[in-house]
Amino acid sequence: MKSLTRREFLKASAIGAGALVATSAGGRSETVPVTPRTAADRVKLGKTGLVASRLAQGTGVHGGNQQSDHSRMGQEAFTKLIRYDFDKGLNFWDMADLYGTHTMMRKAMEGIDRDKYVVLSKVWTRPEKWNDQAGGATAAVSRFCKELNTDALDICLIHCMIDKDWTEREKRVRDELSELKQKGKVRALGVSCHSHDALKTAAAHPWVDVILARINHMGGEKYKMDGTVAEITETLKLARANGKTVIGMKIFGEGTLVKPEEKDASLKYVLNSDIVDAITIGMSKIEEVDDCFNRIANALRV
Repeated sequence: MKSLTRREFLKASAIGAGALVATSAGGRSETVPVTPRTAADRVKLGKTGLVASRLAQGTGVHGGNQQSDHSRMGQEAFTKLIRYDFDKGLNFWDMADLYGTHTMMRKAMEGIDRDKYVVLSKVWTRPEKWNDQAGGATAAVSRFCKELNTDALDICLIHCMIDKDWTEREKRVRDELSELKQKGKVRALGVSCHSHDALKTAAAHPWVDVILARINHMGGEKYKMDGTVAEITETLKLARANGKTVIGMKIFGEGTLVKPEEKDASLKYVLNSDIVDAITIGMSKIEEVDDCFNRIANALRV
């Protein structure tokens, strides 16, 4: 099958018949089948060397204090959800110490070879009763690996940065993550951002491999974004131009975009604006997984 450029794919989509009309060397019109793009497609995560499903399963809905809606659903329901994801082709798990889902994910993935899925987790650096800040990233990643029963994390992020100078404030954690990366305990490192200042710093800083960024088609604080759509889009394009992997979050505005047309508009914007490598959505029910698959497939047909 011919490998299609994005321009060719768009032409094929416009035809609407799932095939591209091409002209052969002899001047004859030929049709080239086009494989529809889906949430489960394997995509390269920038320059990290990692390949994962386009859609990641988020596990931190209403997360805090090592709990989330996902941890509160109980192991049986959580395992059913994760295995359903996996059977549909997802293999990208978005976790964090803040969510308390590491051990649950380990149990959910028992019997599945570790090289079949991609693990992303996050280090929370602010003092909490459950978080020994003095332990730094080294102690945190060691604990994460034990909780997940893995030798290494594929991606480890510093969680929820809001300050412009977070790179200096978190220098110890950055240095420890860099050392862990050199030792092969972390394959790619970076930050999740919750302010435009923090995002702009991440987009330019050479330490960052991966950015988890809030993005949807509405923008603004009401829809859980760190600026206007135009502002965040410009920064994410700069980040990708600088070689950063960008994973989009808050695609549905953390539950503020609930109408079908709103969800569709957000997915179409995020997935077709060349601003993300992948996205994460905190689906809590099998019905939500199916719904996201259908909407993503439709969004990718434009």
